[in-house]
Amino acid sequence: MITNVYVDGFNLFYGCLKGTPYKWLDLDALSRRLLPEHEIHRIRYFTAKVSSRPDNLDGPNKQHFYLRALATTPHLTIHLGRFQRKKTRMRLAYPPPEGPATVEVIKTEEKGSDVNLATHLVADAFRADCEVAVVISNDADLAEPIRLVCHEVGLSVGVVNPHRAHHQSVDLEAAAPTFFRQIRESVLGACQFPEKLEDSRGEIRRPSTW
Repeated sequence: MITNVYVDGFNLFYGCLKGTPYKWLDLDALSRRLLPEHEIHRIRYFTAKVSSRPDNLDGPNKQHFYLRALATTPHLTIHLGRFQRKKTRMRLAYPPPEGPATVEVIKTEEKGSDVNLATHLVADAFRADCEVAVVISNDADLAEPIRLVCHEVGLSVGVVNPHRAHHQSVDLEAAAPTFFRQIRESVLGACQFPEKLEDSRGEIRRPSTW
């Protein structure tokens, strides 16, 4: 079965990679391990460029090398959204008896990735670009495009949950995709890039803190 894989980068990261030694993840190897009976035709990876923060000063540099590593996979494309940072006032969970009930914070939001994923999923389905579409995400916002592609277009759609099984989105379940799969830690460990790769710009090394 000719299969396209659509990866929600931040949902994958926060679902099963953050705080683990498995961030140097080879998405092609992961797709083949999760879907051994499928022919992986295309992988689309959706993310946004991160910015430096006090708790993660080297974040942009580490992401840069990871995106370069991903780009060495010939049938993988990277689709970028953007981050929006703004100051806003939010209510305190436990405001003091005296004093303000709100505080000014810097709010960071990723914009565009879920819309980009949904757009390419639907467009590829209408172009008959694959026989099976597999979405790696647990984002409830993707329920409607998954339902449309599966039940209106008639394409087989699988959902791979990167979060713990008991955190499966009820909205994605309600969309009734063709099948569900779960990402397990043993699979992540078996699907890492080599410590060193090369592209046209030179050597790519796994970040030392990963």
